Amino acid sequence: MPSTLKPPETIPLKKAQIRRHIRKRRKQLSSQQQQNAAEQLAKHLLQTVQQHQCKRVALFLSMDGEIGTQPAIEQLWQAGVEVYVPLIHPFNAQQLIFIRYQQHTPLLRSKLGMLEPSPDCSQVCPLAQLDIIFTPLVAFDLSGNRLGMGGGFYDRTLEYHYKQQRPTPAIIGIAHDCQKVDDVPLETWDIPLREIITPSSHYWIGSVYLS
Repeated sequence: MPSTLKPPETIPLKKAQIRRHIRKRRKQLSSQQQQNAAEQLAKHLLQTVQQHQCKRVALFLSMDGEIGTQPAIEQLWQAGVEVYVPLIHPFNAQQLIFIRYQQHTPLLRSKLGMLEPSPDCSQVCPLAQLDIIFTPLVAFDLSGNRLGMGGGFYDRTLEYHYKQQRPTPAIIGIAHDCQKVDDVPLETWDIPLREIITPSSHYWIGSVYLS
């Protein structure tokens, strides 16, 4: 069943509690567990990309205990798929743009602590030309509700895309299995996911495929 909207004053507190709990949980994963999860995830992402014959996909560069994406990125490179990573828009700090990421792309540390490529306009891919955006998340539930870090960058960036009901890019969340929770509290601007992939499962909202 979809999550029930809670009184507004309780939602930020509940979200903060879930963030603390899940971030602690995923940071407790051992290096070997993280590596195994990243390798298993890479297989699922490559399979998904090949099934949909994707040419351009967006992934994030992992930090803070997030599931590793580098094995997936390297497999996508080998398959000839263009990979793009998010960058805070240089002229609008509320939005993301997506920059081509290649093997020799130099990375810089942002103010938020994220590794990012330099803002090269010639390497930007317009949102509508991406086939899939694989989004990070802190927690998710089986109604497709996603809890992010709280900055709202993906929600704001994808808001117009959702309002227009555009078929591409597909938006798919990726996470560790331990990031699934019973219920993510909703706010009016939160954008739900139709698909979520973890090392063990591929969730289509309303059903799940166990790998």
